[in-house]
Amino acid sequence: MGHEVLVVGGGIAGLATALSLHAEGVDVAVRESVPRVEPLGVGINLLPHAIRELDALGLLDELEQVGVAPTNLAYFSARGQMIWEEARGRAAGYQWPQLSLHRGTLQVALHHAAVERLGADRVVTGRHLISIDQHDDGATAHFECRDGSGQQESIDAAIVVAADGIHSTVRQQRFPHEGMPLWNGALLWRGAVEYDPILDGNTMVWAGHPDQKFVAYPIRNLENGKQLINFIAEYRTDDRELLEREDWNRAGHLDDFAPRFDDWVFDWLDIPTLLRAAPGTFLFPMVDRDPLDQWTQGRVTLIGDAAHPMYPIGSNGASQGILDARVLAGCIRTHRNDPDRALAIYEAHRRPPTSAIVLANRGLGPEMPMRLVQERAPNGFDSIDDVISQEEILEVTDGYRRTAGFALEALASGKSLIDGDYAEFPA
Repeated sequence: MGHEVLVVGGGIAGLATALSLHAEGVDVAVRESVPRVEPLGVGINLLPHAIRELDALGLLDELEQVGVAPTNLAYFSARGQMIWEEARGRAAGYQWPQLSLHRGTLQVALHHAAVERLGADRVVTGRHLISIDQHDDGATAHFECRDGSGQQESIDAAIVVAADGIHSTVRQQRFPHEGMPLWNGALLWRGAVEYDPILDGNTMVWAGHPDQKFVAYPIRNLENGKQLINFIAEYRTDDRELLEREDWNRAGHLDDFAPRFDDWVFDWLDIPTLLRAAPGTFLFPMVDRDPLDQWTQGRVTLIGDAAHPMYPIGSNGASQGILDARVLAGCIRTHRNDPDRALAIYEAHRRPPTSAIVLANRGLGPEMPMRLVQERAPNGFDSIDDVISQEEILEVTDGYRRTAGFALEALASGKSLIDGDYAEFPA
């Protein structure tokens, strides 16, 4: 017997989809490739519009206990001089916080909730997708069982949701000539370190410019008065030897990046000391894919990073996957007896805005003023107003908030995306 919906991939977008559909009484199952869900990766940020959706799923209280809600975002030059700062989350007037936490903590929390609510027989790991066959009333997904048995599992569903990430098997089979993700020349060394609070302990800091940048923000408050600080050390290079398939577990090496930051000692943070205090790093190339003209084929659609992988600029990747999940669930609920229309309306709501974010992130998104400051005042400045106007900064940052869908006015109603009007295509 088949399911109404089969979700391929048990990451953030896939589990948010499953939880959302289950809450609406939809018969949904999840299959995940890895044999065991573990808390991998480093820190991520969830923006208020995504937190609104996790709150509607009853997960906010749990996540707030294991994360940090930043109240401020501050941008600095490569010399440690402040360019601008802005309030974030509830401090900026939103009904919901912005939340910084360990990606693995979020992943495990979603997985536990899915197993508890859907049942362990519906959320199964160790199933690697091989292929999908389409037929008139749905699709059949074929999986390899990664338990050493050599067996396969085939599952029928009216709708298959491919939430299998930037290296999506479903996307690769549909677009075999797309190849590997596109690299922009930047490499990111990411890690988490126990450290003294930076500034007031609730501030996210961005320092530098697009060719070399340092990012840090707390993802957990510790009992010893320190915080677990997530950091990103990034620079652009022509060295392709370091470019390999990105992996949450791919170890980075201190000597490959730390010397480039040896003189980044500011009166508010000693970056070389912080980097050398870290127990280790993970290396990621800055990659994305070109926006697609179509996500849905028959009864199979894409979601999250399988649909719109984007540069990690603007705290948007995981948040957009959660928004996808909620809109898709709303469309399926509205058109329970017409899966084709549900998928078409879902794509019409989500593909254009996420494509715009992918392209905005390529244009540096909210980080463009950092580049302008570096170009105009590479040796520092006496007053930031001599370098860039507040109006110029606000034009960029407010525009990005509107593009990404978390402008304050867009969240004023407080209504979850799942309760949107999905009877017709968006105007």
